Amino acid sequence: MSLLNVVIINDVAHITGGTAQVALSSAIALAKKGHLVTVFSAVAPIMPELNHPNLQVINLNQYEIVNDPIRKRAAVQGIWNLKASQQLADLLNTLDPSTTVLHVHGWTKALSASVIRQAIKKKFRVVLTLHDYFFACPNGGFFNYRRQQICPLKPLSRACVLANCDVRSYPQKLWRVARQAVQNTFGQMLRIKHFITISELSETILRPYLPINSKIHRISNMINIKREKFVDVSHNSQFTFVGVLSPHKGVGLFAKAACQLGCDVTFVGDGRCRGEISSIYPRANITGWVSNSEVHKVLKSARVLVFPSLWYENQPLVVPEAAALGIPAIVADTSAAREMVRDGVTGLWFRGNDEVDLLKKMRILQDHETARKMGHAAYQKYWANPLTMEKHLAQLESCYQDILSETG
Repeated sequence: MSLLNVVIINDVAHITGGTAQVALSSAIALAKKGHLVTVFSAVAPIMPELNHPNLQVINLNQYEIVNDPIRKRAAVQGIWNLKASQQLADLLNTLDPSTTVLHVHGWTKALSASVIRQAIKKKFRVVLTLHDYFFACPNGGFFNYRRQQICPLKPLSRACVLANCDVRSYPQKLWRVARQAVQNTFGQMLRIKHFITISELSETILRPYLPINSKIHRISNMINIKREKFVDVSHNSQFTFVGVLSPHKGVGLFAKAACQLGCDVTFVGDGRCRGEISSIYPRANITGWVSNSEVHKVLKSARVLVFPSLWYENQPLVVPEAAALGIPAIVADTSAAREMVRDGVTGLWFRGNDEVDLLKKMRILQDHETARKMGHAAYQKYWANPLTMEKHLAQLESCYQDILSETG
């Protein structure tokens, strides 16, 4: 295929989470394949892996808005980052719109919708990966963080604006509403024609809020894991959680169920719920943040991965990472994680935010033979269609070619 010019738009130039992982890993892979890639970002540092002859990095050396000590500046920049708009304009003036794709990953933490407006103004082709729900929902999750439940309200409706759902405060919610309004109007995000979705659930939720003439490309994210002999989980005892220890991740729910069951449990991660977990179940092992290799090691000693998230999620990659090792999963049926678990075969679904049903499913997987069979089935299912970088890259290239081949 012909070589492409690709501009990757992402708030940060280093790995801070799933969005950055996908954005920057794909940028590196595209460059290694010979494509000319520019990573346009706001927040340093720049990860050294981005040093490649086919890859340039433009970094504005700005704060992530949540970390900016000058709060008034953060409030303004979060709604409209003028510097980002001007710097992107300078870059786009050197590129040909007919041979260049702008791929937007993350914009809400620093860059703002100002970069989208600039790209559309200069008639560049834009594709946006919907890693979260910020395209439609002011708080990015269709989730009421005060009530700790999924939010059914229509974004920017009167009921939505009046709802105190923000994780921080109601004034913060109103700021998010203002940002959303600017994003949808002056930011011209509703003029984007191409979107990448990464799960059926997120696509179903977001589709009503996408432009009517938009085209959706389904491209799963990738994980970096080598095939090893599957783990016989019947020899393991740990019910394991991996992720941020926050209320909306359902960690309190999991701790209560584990306490009732009296099982061995490990929480890999850290966050504000650490103390609550220890209070609920003093036996719980909490590792704090560890390296990727250590996460791999902990997963190999797990009997089951428990993914109890209270919100929709999008494509939680820890579930296929566990499956690739032969670890079955128990997941909330209200989250996108259910798409990666065949209920009763490679793991179990439980009713979202239902402690009794979670406890029931954990009891089922205390049975050695049941756990072993489901783990082996999870392993076989994953490796029959693994989430490799090669597959992700081929789908990206096809998507880019499709976008550039459009006329008008």
